[in-house]
Parts: sequence; structure tokens; C-alpha cells
Amino acid sequence: MSKLVTIYGGSGFVGRYIARRMAKAGWRVRVAVRRPNEALFVKPYGVVGQVEPVLCNIRDDNSVRLAMQGADAVVNCVGTFDKGGKNNFDAVQNEGATRIARLAKQTGVARMVHISAIGANVDADSLYSISKGEGELGVLEHMPGAVILRPSVIFGPEDQFFNRFAGMTRLGPVLPIAGGNTRFQPVYVDDVAHAAALGAMGRAKAGVYELGGPDVDTFRGLMQRMLDVINRRRLIISMPRIIARIMAFSFDMLQVVTLGLFKNTLLTRDQLTSLAQDNVVSDGAQGFAELGIQPASMEAVLPDYLWRFRPSGQYDAIKESARNLRQS
Repeated sequence: MSKLVTIYGGSGFVGRYIARRMAKAGWRVRVAVRRPNEALFVKPYGVVGQVEPVLCNIRDDNSVRLAMQGADAVVNCVGTFDKGGKNNFDAVQNEGATRIARLAKQTGVARMVHISAIGANVDADSLYSISKGEGELGVLEHMPGAVILRPSVIFGPEDQFFNRFAGMTRLGPVLPIAGGNTRFQPVYVDDVAHAAALGAMGRAKAGVYELGGPDVDTFRGLMQRMLDVINRRRLIISMPRIIARIMAFSFDMLQVVTLGLFKNTLLTRDQLTSLAQDNVVSDGAQGFAELGIQPASMEAVLPDYLWRFRPSGQYDAIKESARNLRQS
């Protein structure tokens, strides 16, 4: 019988790519999610019955234990950008990750892969980074042989980074950002999935790997690259820190006074704190090279999914060609 992997958060942005790779490698894949009916799209990743969504709440021991029953490996992809509510930073990225590791040890799961983030540190200023750091410690306490992956900002067709800002370019001639000089090292989602699959299959040594793509650029520089891909001219304005703080505070307070009816997905105070630190691979850190993976560049991937934000969408190149013909 083929081996079984349980992927917590396996229908999310990164998880679905890991599920697809594990299925192609011949593994049975159990996708553990809160809403299985919304994860049915993962079933065609394999043959009939090979990939199955199952109900799981990582805040509950019994739910987590049942989802990993009989698994040879587990992968934790669950994360959040919400510091409030039941599924907050600590509940998901610290307690949830630790719970998965503790129960994996108790049930005899051989291998664990944990998706963390560059900047994870219990001594960080950002609550998000602190919870990621605490989650790593919890994982290593129970599964010292785990593979921990720390990616920089992840890009791909379903991302909430380039897609989000490309969508904002439709609203006006100005593109406002905070932390314009902060450096990032964007990494392609399937490269992260490749690394996770190697860890789950026992083809990667235990340890922490920081994952960044071949390109390092500032936030402002990334936005300019995005504008070049979608053929739009916008004035990129990096807001002064004091203005950004006022906006982040206002958005956070609006979420509080509306009892969550308004969800702050624009700019939070914790995100602003994170933007004070570069998000790039540390000197001397293990990464793609140690895993034998050649990461894809943004140039090779962004045009494949950002074309829909061009002024004429898929016809933009055709119209440009027609314009050149008229001029000649």
C-alpha cells in the first residue's frame, strides 16, 4: 500500500501545491481542513480516492489526532494574519503547530514538515514573528527531526501579494505602500512545495531552511516590476512612517468597533512592525542549494498570472502589436 501524508491546511495557497506534488509522487494525501466541502478541488490531483479532504480543527486534540491516524508523514501549512479571534496568531501558529508535533510524536508519525516564515523569532518585535518563532520551538521540542521551512514572501497564481497590489492599480493613478525600502526575496510557491515534499518523503535532512528566490528587491522595486508586467503606469508612493502608523491604527480600531464586521486586510500595526525588518535569507542559512532545488525567478512566473490586470487583459499584447503595425 502506498504511503500516506496528512497535510494540515492542504487546500490553502501553499498546501494545495504540496498536495499535488505528493500525489504525483504516488502518495495517498489526506487534506486536513476546517471546511472539507470547500476543498473538493484537490481530489483531481490524484486518481480516485488518492487525495481526500477531511474535517480538522487544529485547536482540538482529537480532531488533529484523527486526521493523522495511520500517516507516515505530516505537513503543517496552517497560518494566519489575524491576531484576534479564536484563530489568532498564538492559537494557530504556536499552539496549533505544537499540537500537531506533539500528537505526531505520540502516534508514531515518522516525519514532519513545518512551514514557518523568514523572521520567525521569539524575540521579534512583531507578534506574527513571535508566534512563528514559538511554533518552531514547539515543533522541535516534540519532533526534533522535523524539517522547518522559512520562506520569504511567496508568489504564485493564488497569492495575496502581487494579485492584491495589481488589483489596486485599477482604482487610480497612485499606488500607496508602506515600508517601500524594506527588502524582500520572493519565492515561487511550487518551489516551496517542492522543498516540503522532499522533507515529507525523507529526502531532506532535518533542520531549518530559509527559502528565497533568485531576486532580492525593495518593496518599491517589486511594485515597479509588477507594474512593468501589467503594462500600467502608476505613481508609487511610500507613505511616511507616521502616516502609515495612523492609518494602521485607524484600520485596527475600525475592526474592533465594528466587532469584526470590517476585517482589516489593508494594513495592520503588526504588519507595519514587520515591515521595519528586511525579509531575506540570512547569511549562511541553509536553503534551496542544500535541497538541490533551482528556484524560479519572478520574471519567469509573474506574466503567467498577472496578465489579467493589464489594460486589455489577454489581448494587451495583440493591441500593442497592432499599434506598432499602424506606426510602421
